[in-house]
Amino acid sequence: MIRIVPYDSRWPAQYAAEAANVRAALGDQALRIEHVGSTSVPGLAAKPVIDIQVSVATLQPLAPHSAQLGELGYHHIPLGPFDSVYPFFQKPAQWPSTHHVHLCVFGGEQERRHLAFRDYLRGHPAVAAEYAALKRTLAVDHDGATLASREHYSSLKTGFINSVLERAFTAGYPLSEDALPRGQSR
Repeated sequence: MIRIVPYDSRWPAQYAAEAANVRAALGDQALRIEHVGSTSVPGLAAKPVIDIQVSVATLQPLAPHSAQLGELGYHHIPLGPFDSVYPFFQKPAQWPSTHHVHLCVFGGEQERRHLAFRDYLRGHPAVAAEYAALKRTLAVDHDGATLASREHYSSLKTGFINSVLERAFTAGYPLSEDALPRGQSR
């Protein structure tokens, strides 16, 4: 079952500990490591899964990244065409997972989108509360027992996420200069 739980103040520390492990495993290949997803937004109800976004120079070849993350117990979960721009790894291999790692290209669209969404929710608690309500509603109808069920749950959030991203980009998010593509500034 997809469980949405109240915010847990231990999530930032859990992220920090795992991010250190990921940094050690990937070394200089990890150009940026960020806590993303709902557990990165203080006060936001979430699935109890720590999402970690790792920005790298290139996603190809994927095999070296996969091998290094595999040493930490992460398993690559292919997600069709999206896998070519935002490869997904989960730990442990069997669902429910406790940690997710998402790879993206440093300065690329996926990096910018995920940081903008996170930053906007952090700065707009009412919007974060709307998102929590949507997730709770969707979780009732999706058991999450299969990858297809989990993907469907995620896809039903797309309209809301795109609406938030439109507002976020208009307002100048993401907040960090480091999130901008190389050579671009505000």
